[in-house]
Amino acid sequence: MNCDRFQQSFAVDPSLSGKLFDLLEITFPGLSSLAECGRKLGASWEAASTPFIYFHEGIAISHVGVVEIPFYIMGKRVTVGGIHAVATRPEFRRKGYYRAVMNEVLEYCDKLYETLVLSTSQPEFYLPFGFRVVAEHIFKVQCNSTGSTDGWRQLDLTTDKDLRLLHRLLETRVPVSNVVGVVQEKAVFFVNEGSRPLYYAADLDAIACMEIEDTRLHLFDIVSTNIHPLSEILVRIPQFIEEVVIYFSPELLNTENVQAFPGVIEETVLMVRGKFAAEKEKFMLPRSARC
Repeated sequence: MNCDRFQQSFAVDPSLSGKLFDLLEITFPGLSSLAECGRKLGASWEAASTPFIYFHEGIAISHVGVVEIPFYIMGKRVTVGGIHAVATRPEFRRKGYYRAVMNEVLEYCDKLYETLVLSTSQPEFYLPFGFRVVAEHIFKVQCNSTGSTDGWRQLDLTTDKDLRLLHRLLETRVPVSNVVGVVQEKAVFFVNEGSRPLYYAADLDAIACMEIEDTRLHLFDIVSTNIHPLSEILVRIPQFIEEVVIYFSPELLNTENVQAFPGVIEETVLMVRGKFAAEKEKFMLPRSARC
């Protein structure tokens, strides 16, 4: 193993993106399409992520990416480093390449951030580097909502009007929770949510990341300059809803009888390195902000 440094630059090397995604598709099939969706929506992977890549004979064999995310944690704005898209080609695993890249990433990040986060289904890969699993919760509310108006329409992000609307609200949004929330972030949001349905209520000037399963509403994020009560969200859904499952701390939704349960989202756990003031609280990092 040579002693080359691993930090790369998409701006300096235009061919770097293709080499990287050739690697990432092996570990994360379909990620190239999600990244392309983000580019089309106006927030490119290449502009947001700092790549650390180990090359062997011109081929990218191991990568760790760093993206900067503005969080709100316990009501305080904190700039956090997000570790993402960690991948090594199968034939080069268990040879020290990932460790070498990660050690340089941590040396880089420790100069910039007091807190690093990542989400993963394989926490054992990160425990040796000082990351720890932080427990998360989902929140459930029982209700009997029939809705009185059809107040949510699905955004069409192929139109300039709806795309401008989404950019405006992402730029001006308040955190969905003051326990753990995110503001003024686009690239991670677009990768996670850009290919999923997004719904807009004009009178609330709010975008909801939500899904309805039979009589259950799954609420993943709200992008707005004001977080409205849950009752205002429900009244604009013209069908019977008997349970709401919320994937973020719901203290701003002004609703009662909320039950919290330990849980995960998409089979991933949240891992943290460094300070994290909300560690003992009941919360979940929204799906839209997970990297």
